Amino acid sequence: MSGFEIFLGGGGEAYDQPQNLLLKYGNRHGLIAGATGTGKTVTLQIMAESFSRAGVPVFLADVKGDLAGLSQAADPASPKWRGFAERAASIGETDYAPESFPVVFWDLFGAQGHPIRATVSEMGPLLLSRLMDLNEVQEGVLNIAFRVADDGGLLLLDMKDLRAILQHVAENAAEISANYGQVAAASVGAIQRRLLVLENEGAESFFGEPALDLRHMMMRAPDGRGQVNILAADKLMQSPRLYAIFLLWLLSELFEVLPEVGDPEKPKFVFFFDEAHLLFNEAPKALLAKIEMVARLIRSKGVGVYFISQNPIDIPDAVLGQLGNRAQHALRAFTPRDARAVKAAADTFRPNPRFDVAQAIGELAVGEALVSTLQQGGIPSMVERTKIRPPRSRMGPISPQERAAVVAASPLHGFYEEAVDRESAFEILRGRAEEPASVADDSAARGAGDSGYSWEDFKRDRQSGQAYEGQPYGGRTSGGQPYGGSGGGGGGRPYGRSAPAPAPQPKTRAPAQRRTDSVAETIAKSVARTATNQLTRQLVRGVLGGLFRR
Repeated sequence: MSGFEIFLGGGGEAYDQPQNLLLKYGNRHGLIAGATGTGKTVTLQIMAESFSRAGVPVFLADVKGDLAGLSQAADPASPKWRGFAERAASIGETDYAPESFPVVFWDLFGAQGHPIRATVSEMGPLLLSRLMDLNEVQEGVLNIAFRVADDGGLLLLDMKDLRAILQHVAENAAEISANYGQVAAASVGAIQRRLLVLENEGAESFFGEPALDLRHMMMRAPDGRGQVNILAADKLMQSPRLYAIFLLWLLSELFEVLPEVGDPEKPKFVFFFDEAHLLFNEAPKALLAKIEMVARLIRSKGVGVYFISQNPIDIPDAVLGQLGNRAQHALRAFTPRDARAVKAAADTFRPNPRFDVAQAIGELAVGEALVSTLQQGGIPSMVERTKIRPPRSRMGPISPQERAAVVAASPLHGFYEEAVDRESAFEILRGRAEEPASVADDSAARGAGDSGYSWEDFKRDRQSGQAYEGQPYGGRTSGGQPYGGSGGGGGGRPYGRSAPAPAPQPKTRAPAQRRTDSVAETIAKSVARTATNQLTRQLVRGVLGGLFRR
């Protein structure tokens, strides 16, 4: 691998023609497809390795537990190593050696990695409506509930806040209907029942604080390699709708917080979406149109999205047309649908006169793929039959002890593990019901309650330029380094735990110091962040909220 391209494998009849993906076009998205057992996971693994070695942070979902091996170097004493070394030599990879990568494990349920949380307000009513499969009327009621919370200064952080605001809307339906639109008790009841279903699927642990700071996924190790973020998704896959909506939310947040960068020399972040068909199954046309829009526009933020699926026909044509870098593993035409998939895959490649593409798709061996990437000028290369290079990290799962050691050594260890439950809509509305009217009126005027940071405080901080650390995502730290910049961790935060932190600055802590913040400091920052979100999301609730409005 050079500084400008990553090596995928050897192509041609003798496998002596290097097949490279130019880093400049790494944000033009891609597709890894093929039947079960044909090598898709290994292709994903070697691409994650290559992007990391190039200094590009990576996010991927580990559906079967196989990708956790990225955290461990391959074992030269293992029976597989000799075959891997011979394969590397046969395709011209002369510097092949074992290597582990800077992995951070994440888990929505907090069992196999750092917990991932988002507030209900950040998710927004439109993605929540998709998650709960609400109809148009129920979605309208949920939008009203969010608007009532916004106008009343009620923070929606977790599931009990959402239940509380829905109960408040139902109890005051006549007054709210006059101001915001018709609210039917039946619709509120239907939404509450869907919330119970979400809770039974484990979604309750996802909503809350401290909310995920995306800069923590975009760090680099001290040696300059990009951080590999692995989401433990084996349990999450039991709730496929939650899995798909979570990854879609993550994409939307990346789009919202990252600045425009045009066409960088290499991506700022690469996102692998495994089991991609779950995103598109039974999705309404409006949602598909907006997913296509996000896939097209997020490229300008320097983010590359790579879909992994068994059949290319699992991906809608409008999205498939955005994927410039492709690796197609074997497909077996056992059914008419399989035959259509083979033809569809063959038709999307730039033909190679040396072989029949459709026939080759059915003849590929395990570990082989038809590869086509964007070359200079953004022109797709002719498709080549390619022997995919072997991984440098371990191929397969790791032990619970090894996983625990990686989590303990993570630069984020201890930051997300303890949930914070501060005063929000649930506590405020319950307090209003229990207090005399005069006290309740005073509570309503306070808005954010007794958290020590009021809306008026936030307005003053915003006017003075000090709200929420004084920096947007993609800005600069107090030390002057760009978040996600070269060298060390993104946001000026060293990857290693023992690296020195930058000197404290008033109101502008660098991410390296956040791990030692007190609970009070964390809450105060979270208040400011939530206040910022509530002010802006009254008009546009996240990029997908704006895009999904009909």
